[in-house]
Amino acid sequence: MAAPAPAQNNNGPIDHNDLNEWKDRFNDVLARPSEHVNSKSPETAQPWASAFFGCFNPIDTCLITWCLPCVTFGKTHHRLRKNGNLDGYEPINTSCLLFCGSGCVGLHWIPMALQRANIREKYNLQGSCLVDIATACCCGLCDLVQQEKECAHHTTHGGAVAEQYKSNDEMAYPGK
Repeated sequence: MAAPAPAQNNNGPIDHNDLNEWKDRFNDVLARPSEHVNSKSPETAQPWASAFFGCFNPIDTCLITWCLPCVTFGKTHHRLRKNGNLDGYEPINTSCLLFCGSGCVGLHWIPMALQRANIREKYNLQGSCLVDIATACCCGLCDLVQQEKECAHHTTHGGAVAEQYKSNDEMAYPGK
């Protein structure tokens, strides 16, 4: 008789790896608060490719963020931490639910500031922890859209031109 197949572990939108990752990030901040609050980007940091108040373009991202900010937050997290092309992305995910839960008690700015700091670190962007907190508190929707646009920019364009244009000698007009 064959051994029974292992049961599928279907936890719905909850990913325990994401949950542990968020827990570790929170614990790291709580263990070294002054180090995080006083952190700044290095002098070689680049400016953000997406303007902070450019949150109305594209309009679909703006409207989704206005109606369901948790979906944009979770999408950005997936793009940043899992897959830039959004392979395997589900709109309702662990980060989305974390954002909703923290928003219910007025603490949505904490995961937003943490995610913005991760984006700054990953793509070497200008800013500081205090700016991350201020943008999350003062204009959260613009912050979420900028984070999503920045991650999309860096994953689709690589953040820079990889190679300059080269002419193709095979495609030329025939001489007269």
